[in-house]
Amino acid sequence: MKTVKVVAAMIFAKRQNPETKAEEKAVFATQRGYGENKDGWEFPGGKVEEGETPREALKREIREELDTLIEVGDLIGTIEYDYPEFHLSMDCFECEIVKGELKLMEHEAAKWLTKKTLYSVEWLPADLTILDKVSERLKEG
Repeated sequence: MKTVKVVAAMIFAKRQNPETKAEEKAVFATQRGYGENKDGWEFPGGKVEEGETPREALKREIREELDTLIEVGDLIGTIEYDYPEFHLSMDCFECEIVKGELKLMEHEAAKWLTKKTLYSVEWLPADLTILDKVSERLKEG
């Protein structure tokens, strides 16, 4: 089975809760606007190209997909997931915005999700496997 090597950005930021007006830690999620998994929710990112490190690939992908510069922090985890057509190996990094407004260039929609709303969207199967680790990071405030 072919292995596809990709990277994903867990972009964290403090956001104001519209109901309580309190600041909460949130993570940015995107909805695919194309392909077989169209409409599924995922963390933004993409394929690692030949000669790139995972961190370089992630910075490039977020610049291309969201017109935003990010700082890539700690590796949260690596997802190994078998789709019917290929094996996915996805390095997931904690990230923060350096410059930009997270403009959707390829995705259908996006949301900032808090610990309370993290499971409120229909995640793609591979992304589902790392949500417990993301939830822990959201608890850290």
